[in-house]
Amino acid sequence: MSAPARFTLSTRYLGALPIVGHFAARAGLPRLLDRWVPADDARLALDPATVLSIVVANLCIEHRPLYALGEWAACYEPSLLGLAADGPALLNDDRAGRVLDRLFRADRGSLLTELMVGVIGEFGIDCSRLHNDSTSVSLHGAYEAADGTPAAGIPAPAITWGHSKDYRPDLKQLVCILTVSGDHAVPVICRLADGNTSDDPTHIPTWDQLVKLTGGPGFLYVADCKLASAEAMGHIHRGGGRFITVLPRSRKEDAAFRAWMQDHRPAWAEADRAPGARIGEPDQVWSTCQAPWPSAEGYRVVWVHDSGKQLRDAAARARKIEKGVQAIEDDLAGRLSSPRTRFRTAAAVHAAAEAALAHAGASRWVRFTVTEKTQESFRQAGPGRPGPDTGYRRIEKKTFEVTCDVDYGQAGYDAVSDGCWPLITNDREMTGAEVLAAYCYQPNLERRHHLLKGIQDAAPVWIKTIPRIEAIFLCHFIALLISALIERQIRMAMKAAQIIKIPVYPELRGCAAPSADRIFEIFAHVARHELRDSTGALVQAFEPELTELQLKILELLDVPVTAYTKITDPWPAVR
Repeated sequence: MSAPARFTLSTRYLGALPIVGHFAARAGLPRLLDRWVPADDARLALDPATVLSIVVANLCIEHRPLYALGEWAACYEPSLLGLAADGPALLNDDRAGRVLDRLFRADRGSLLTELMVGVIGEFGIDCSRLHNDSTSVSLHGAYEAADGTPAAGIPAPAITWGHSKDYRPDLKQLVCILTVSGDHAVPVICRLADGNTSDDPTHIPTWDQLVKLTGGPGFLYVADCKLASAEAMGHIHRGGGRFITVLPRSRKEDAAFRAWMQDHRPAWAEADRAPGARIGEPDQVWSTCQAPWPSAEGYRVVWVHDSGKQLRDAAARARKIEKGVQAIEDDLAGRLSSPRTRFRTAAAVHAAAEAALAHAGASRWVRFTVTEKTQESFRQAGPGRPGPDTGYRRIEKKTFEVTCDVDYGQAGYDAVSDGCWPLITNDREMTGAEVLAAYCYQPNLERRHHLLKGIQDAAPVWIKTIPRIEAIFLCHFIALLISALIERQIRMAMKAAQIIKIPVYPELRGCAAPSADRIFEIFAHVARHELRDSTGALVQAFEPELTELQLKILELLDVPVTAYTKITDPWPAVR
């Protein structure tokens, strides 16, 4: 009697890999990686382009460290990663690190330029408006060798201390400079700079790079207040470009307009309106007007009045004044009246009062007065019981009192311009509402920074060498690009199909603007099962059964259902 046949049932997850692979293929990523990071060494067990594709897919879907890359890949269908059946076992941190070194030595500038030119053409990205900003990226370690000297003859940024936007002054950092389009915030260019780099000197090379990428200076360049320098604005203006940025509060034009408002009524024109945050609250209204005079450089200054900001400014000033008065009348006065007070001079009291008001942020509206008094006391001059002939000596002790008053004149002066802030531009054709709308898209760039450091977990960095850090951030940029293209595609498809919301949130709650990471979560557990006999031969494959929601998302993303039901190679292995 023959022994019964033994069968093995295995599970291979598909997850969101078919979706990521579809968009990567449309962007031409496998072909570009194969060209710029070729497999020119016969000793390589895996093609560098394949390893880099897996790194990018991992960053998109679930950021696992390089040492766990093989473990992560082993759960998925190997063909979707361009691997053979035993391919995941060959993935380790040493091989991934060596591939990152090869990517650093490659012509990354040409790779990115060709990638973005292809993406802009394939997806029809509107680059008529581009937004720029930077963020700090913290790193763990000393990185003494990463002092800005070239690595393998290639320029590399310096890892050092700087202004940390992550509130980690104890860690060294790099500065990541990112530019996105005004069309669904699709990343366009990204580069790393020294950790102590300020935004001021970065705008000129960034703008020049964008001119080369887009083929001309016809785009509108939008950035934060660091762009408002005569050198940067002049460079863009002389080059035929256009810009919009915030005029810093420290500029004289800001103080001059606020002084002008004291006895003039600006010609505000409503630019936008939104319902109040709560039922019964008034609408939030944005209005604009052009300043009576240009900036010192001769550019337009467009002032904005925000009714919501007006209420916040007034409330913030009231809180600061209250905190300042309390700091003087309660805290400092109590310390002065204590018998153990350590204040011995009026100068020390003045310094303490100024520090208390500065800490409260109320120095502009609260004034204080220090009064010095002398207290007399008498003490017996010698020992013994006091008698008719006992001598006494007089002791004088200086005491101080501090009082404060609110400068209502200054508070009223500032209240006139509550809710107001200025924008500066060299575009003479845009209306005030158009200038405001262009600048108000800037927070969408902050969303990309959040994805980079939050969802993709790019910071803090644990990789040890600057070449591999540069290379991994190029992979981060590509992953950010693919995620942005997925979000753009589904949101545009929803708008075309007049779909207001789709139930992608838990409990089938609707979402008007689905994010890439939520889409990845919805497909996270999609898998196929394979039944094999004792020889390893495939007996039967059980394809995944997609839900109605998953099918709808694939339809909106224009990803064929066969990417899940008939396993092909949407991200083919590069050979």
